[in-house]
Amino acid sequence: MKKQYKSGFVALIGRPNVGKSTLMNHLIGQKIAITSRKPQTTRNRIQTVYTDERGQIVFLDTPGIHKAKNKLGEYMVTAAENTLREVDAVLWLVEPGEYIGAGEQHIAEILGRCKKPVILVINKIDKAEKEKLPAAREAYGKLFPFEEILMVSALRSLHLNQILDTLYRLLPEGPQFFDEDTVTDQPMRQIVAEMIREKALRSLGDEIPHGIAVTIEKMRERPDGSLTDIEAEIICERESHKGIIIGKQGQMLKKIGSEARADIENLLEGRVNLKLWVKVRKDWRDSDILMKNFGYDKKDLS
Repeated sequence: MKKQYKSGFVALIGRPNVGKSTLMNHLIGQKIAITSRKPQTTRNRIQTVYTDERGQIVFLDTPGIHKAKNKLGEYMVTAAENTLREVDAVLWLVEPGEYIGAGEQHIAEILGRCKKPVILVINKIDKAEKEKLPAAREAYGKLFPFEEILMVSALRSLHLNQILDTLYRLLPEGPQFFDEDTVTDQPMRQIVAEMIREKALRSLGDEIPHGIAVTIEKMRERPDGSLTDIEAEIICERESHKGIIIGKQGQMLKKIGSEARADIENLLEGRVNLKLWVKVRKDWRDSDILMKNFGYDKKDLS
């Protein structure tokens, strides 16, 4: 009897900072999506591919669903909600806890309209008090008719196989969409830009990161293959922010560059010469033209 080959598209949704990108990176086994403790780390939809002998799962990591405060925020929420229309199943990530706030209730309403099978993933169980986990499961079970409620730690890779097993049970039979060795459809320049933005997010204070973008101005491997030259700009919204990003005697910018270079070299499997500049583009998050220039084009969402 021929073995079934399952395939399909799965959205990862949840409020900002619940661990969606960490989960996706650990499921794929490679760093594709950037992570930080700051909300709104993921801005665009990121597509990654998991393939094994059972089939192929294409994960779509969406920006966190939140109340938008500017045009960039509106773009991110639209990107997340549009993704739900295109997928075969949804992974909804939450943190352990029996209190269900307005943010989660809003997501439940959106999921109710999309009519797709939903798996609830209660993440970060390694940080929760074990005796409180059953109450969290019960509270969410009353909120929505989930196909399954799973408890995992994405960071520690605990129980992640349960997610894959459940998805393969729910997904339809289908074709292989990507080659077996494909892990993402993201252009390499975009992944590199995001890696630089991640290091800035992790290094800077709370206020500035929301207002930064990264553009790759040059990315070229030298003819002898010895080195890849990359020139990138970190965009911020205020002159005062520029000074903070550069830091005293350029120390902060050096730190961001050094940490980003290590990740990029690991990704490209070779040496990298990384040069960073900081540019000010006032209130770019409310400018359709500048948002498009920095990779957030509304036309991509239609």
